[in-house]
Amino acid sequence: MKHNKVGSVMATEVVRAEYGTPFKEVARRLGEHRISGLPVVDEDDKVIGVISETDLMIRQADTPDPYEPKKRFRPARLTSGARKQAAKARARTAGQLMTEPPVTVHADDTIVEAARTMAQHHVERLPVLDEADRLVGIVTRRDLLTVFLRPDADIRTEVVEEVLVHALWLAPRSIDVSVTEGVVTLTGHMERKSEKEIALSMTRQIDGVVAVVDKLTFRLDDARIRPDEQAVHGVADDWLRRI
Repeated sequence: MKHNKVGSVMATEVVRAEYGTPFKEVARRLGEHRISGLPVVDEDDKVIGVISETDLMIRQADTPDPYEPKKRFRPARLTSGARKQAAKARARTAGQLMTEPPVTVHADDTIVEAARTMAQHHVERLPVLDEADRLVGIVTRRDLLTVFLRPDADIRTEVVEEVLVHALWLAPRSIDVSVTEGVVTLTGHMERKSEKEIALSMTRQIDGVVAVVDKLTFRLDDARIRPDEQAVHGVADDWLRRI
């Protein structure tokens, strides 16, 4: 199956900063381009960190209020996280403000892989790298959601051609495939339970599939067949299907 790649949905014009970019210039770029974050790159265009609106807010929140009574200083033992936050509060450049190491993806990664990376790290955008790990784009959650705009007809065609015909060697109309709003329903009778599991698993992995409704039955539960028997039956069936 061909999965949509990050490179097909990313934006190639990337607003970025360098290590020495001043704090106010970073804020200006975020506001001017109406974005919530940007990557920080070195002289080779390799991403060394990322900056989000939250990072800038830490700096702003630490600015003293001239009308607020001064607090009595109490030395405290800071955790690693607290020390990093305190450093950001004093940041004057992008390099001092950024979060590192950066969370990135590659242009050849699938949209599914990028979505998992976003969810795992709780981020809304990811710098996209090429084979040399240089910045070539940026991808956001909205970009990744475009995969679910794929037409139902396209999804059905891929299920029939890639799953039923190419993977399982079945006749195109041997299993009924219907797709409504990204929900795929598979109906019919298959020879083996393992074939059913393959059909369901591969269909779930197709880009744009929201869910899979299983209405498949099977004749033989090959999970109970000994390895030698399974091999014999598999060769015979493969030969018959090629006729």
